[in-house]
Amino acid sequence: MLTLLGSLIGFISSAFPDFLNIWQDRSDKKHELAILDRQMEAQKQGHNQRLEEIHVQADISESQALYKHASQPSGVRWVEALRASVRPILTYAFFALFATVKISALLNLLDSGAPITDSLIAIWDIETQALFAAVMSFWFGQRALSKFRSNS
Repeated sequence: MLTLLGSLIGFISSAFPDFLNIWQDRSDKKHELAILDRQMEAQKQGHNQRLEEIHVQADISESQALYKHASQPSGVRWVEALRASVRPILTYAFFALFATVKISALLNLLDSGAPITDSLIAIWDIETQALFAAVMSFWFGQRALSKFRSNS
């Protein structure tokens, strides 16, 4: 019995290094697969980042081309004057329209007998405040950002 037990223990102990090698090989392969997965993910992120850079560069190139085209003089004075006056004229026209609508609303409220303070509060509603904030931020925020960019 002792001989049989000794033989069994000897057989198992001789196979033990092979089992350890198999277990180590399996662990090594899992580790290598994990490393490959991380490398593939890093490459994927790198490709996505490069693609984003390409899109940003395309947007910059498009903007530069548009500004270059817009800044090229035509050589005709009235065309240049018309080109330079489009934004100011549209701005003044929309401001006049906005002021007309708000003054009409104020006069309508005053004609209905509402006090001037309540009428002013009524026409200075949330939408008007948002519009006012957007316009002021556009005009003066753009200047502040331009100054900040030029100082950087």
